[in-house]
Amino acid sequence: MINFLNFKSLNFKSFNHPVLILRVLLKIRVQGIKSLNFKSLNLKLLTLSFLLFSFVNCFAQSPTDLPTINKVYAEGIHSVKLTPVGIDFGQPVMQLNSNEKLVLTFDDLLQKDRYLKYTLIHCSHNWNYSPLNQIEYLDGFTEDMISDYAFSFNTIVPYTRYKLVFPTAEMRITKSGNYLLVVYDDNINKPVLTRRLMVLDRLQANIKPNITWAQDVQFRSTKQQVDFKAYTGSYTIRNPAMYLHATILQNGRWDNAIEGLTYRNAKSGEYDFSFDNLNRNVFNGGNEFRTFDIRTLRTPADRITSVNFNNRINQAYVMEDLARPWGAYVTNTTLRGYCIYANRDFAGQNTEDYVLVHFTLRCDFQVEEGDLYVFGELTDWQINPKAKLTFNPQNNYWETNFYLKQGYYNYIYVFVPKKKGAKKIDETYIEGSHWQTQNSYTILLYLQEEGTSYDKLIGVTTTSINEK
Repeated sequence: MINFLNFKSLNFKSFNHPVLILRVLLKIRVQGIKSLNFKSLNLKLLTLSFLLFSFVNCFAQSPTDLPTINKVYAEGIHSVKLTPVGIDFGQPVMQLNSNEKLVLTFDDLLQKDRYLKYTLIHCSHNWNYSPLNQIEYLDGFTEDMISDYAFSFNTIVPYTRYKLVFPTAEMRITKSGNYLLVVYDDNINKPVLTRRLMVLDRLQANIKPNITWAQDVQFRSTKQQVDFKAYTGSYTIRNPAMYLHATILQNGRWDNAIEGLTYRNAKSGEYDFSFDNLNRNVFNGGNEFRTFDIRTLRTPADRITSVNFNNRINQAYVMEDLARPWGAYVTNTTLRGYCIYANRDFAGQNTEDYVLVHFTLRCDFQVEEGDLYVFGELTDWQINPKAKLTFNPQNNYWETNFYLKQGYYNYIYVFVPKKKGAKKIDETYIEGSHWQTQNSYTILLYLQEEGTSYDKLIGVTTTSINEK
């Protein structure tokens, strides 16, 4: 095994594989080298390697019609997280040309023999493919391997834990904006999973948000309004109505994001995204997330009525929930829909087991023309068929169960109408909506500069409702 980190002296005498030479050449480019012995290096092979390197960069796999969304495609993939390094939950945002990195982790419960690779695809502010070629925004290789993995230890449900920390020396990002991370085996058009992430430009705009109740009187008690001003500093913006856009996320959700927002008023270097009672930047307040704790399986923890081991399955029963579409707001400290994986019973890495978690919802009114689901990061912020509740006429409860990794969880119940054209996810049907709910909002500001063909991400801020 060659130590690629020591380049002070390197002899290519027995080094005759094109791909290995490519990796060495890339390392040389990245780290530099004091002396090389090229005497025994096959020049024809070196020429072939350079041609191969150019060919790979120009004709590397790229998706044809892959949706630019967060999605798990492969069976058996669970507990996907993409966050800044050292943070259990947060938006996948990092600054360009900095030491900041993101970490992707996920479990493969089927433990298939996988040769996983990944790549990054640059996207526009509204998540269409940008016209840039990969070599225009990636320096180095345009794809790389995911080689960091480990097996679960002492768990009833075995799994393989994959981890990717990036960007790396082999694949560096050179432009800011939106990116789609694609993880795949052999064919990028048959991915294992995809994740959205954002890269912030070094030169940043200043965003000053003001989050309060909706200005429209009819929504004042149920909705929240996200107004803000953007100060673009030294950026020269020739046509801001066309090239300056904003996106607002509530609790990191993309299903209800407000995208393509343009300013309402402007003066030199200052753009006002305040819309008064026009309702262009309002969200349902919703309600505080419900919680439960399965970090231990020895005794019932927070909002767990019982735990058992039956039929070689760890099982946990969440306390009965009540529908709450009406009533006063009740404050509660939560993770705003996120979850943390942890095991308090055993020390060490990858000791968290998978638990069959049972949910029970009591709803004192008839649910019609739609279905109920458990929702949050525990379902990857998706409508998961396994999280669909069914009505039990024997006890008049709505029930479901599905596997979750040991940890601390937030969740809500959402209603999905069957009627075509209706809003896909309604978080107020069961949970109600209050302007005071402690939601987190992330504002993303994009700019396509004159003479360029892509959207830069020039500003990011995250804040929560200002209680009055």
